[in-house]
Amino acid sequence: MILKLVDQFSDWLQILNEGKQLVLTRPETASRGEAVGLLKDFIAENSFAPGDRLPAERELIGRLGMTRSNLRKALDSLEHEGVIWRHVGKGTFIAGQDDRLDIGLLSDIGHQITPVKMMRARQCIEAVIAREAAINASRQAVKKIIQIKDRARAASSWEEYETQDDLFHYAIAEATDNILLLALFDQLNKVRRAVAVSTVIRETRRPPEDHTSFTEHDRLCAAIEARDPKAAHDAMWQHISSVSARLFGEM
Repeated sequence: MILKLVDQFSDWLQILNEGKQLVLTRPETASRGEAVGLLKDFIAENSFAPGDRLPAERELIGRLGMTRSNLRKALDSLEHEGVIWRHVGKGTFIAGQDDRLDIGLLSDIGHQITPVKMMRARQCIEAVIAREAAINASRQAVKKIIQIKDRARAASSWEEYETQDDLFHYAIAEATDNILLLALFDQLNKVRRAVAVSTVIRETRRPPEDHTSFTEHDRLCAAIEARDPKAAHDAMWQHISSVSARLFGEM
């Protein structure tokens, strides 16, 4: 009996040691760029179709061998590309061709509309989105908006600031918890990217400390966090108007 217990204990120790070796020899986690590629490969290899829901984050982290941070950045990238869409509380889903406007059509609109008219469209749509975010945003969504706002303020270059600013506005649209509003924002954003704004001249390497958008972002966050729909609507309206006036001289 004692010998049998000793043998069982030895077997258990061997399994434990093998598990430790597996942990020690686990490949390094993927970089951000590799994470996007791994996630795309995972979707293709598992034949996910439009409308299919991806596994939970915990499972993806284990199967793809990456950190939670890199996974979320990869998911953000695929969402911006229109490969996936996310619904708060329900999960992450594969997008279909019917979920997006024809890219050629968006490009055509981008070449036919002036930057000022594009900004007016942003003003009308994003002000309503901000109002809905103030009504429907979860605490987690509000926290995300504030974190992105702070990253935008700390940006070391205009390029980094513009990336964070884009994420800031997207997070507000996401906070509405309304798939249609999020889809409308996404299409509007694609048109915005198609509109030529390369003539904008930056006189500094990064946004100055007194950059007006910083204060405007603060006001937006405060209104959404306070659950004040009218204040959020007005703050976004003024913000878009201010950006247009600064970049194009009119609104």
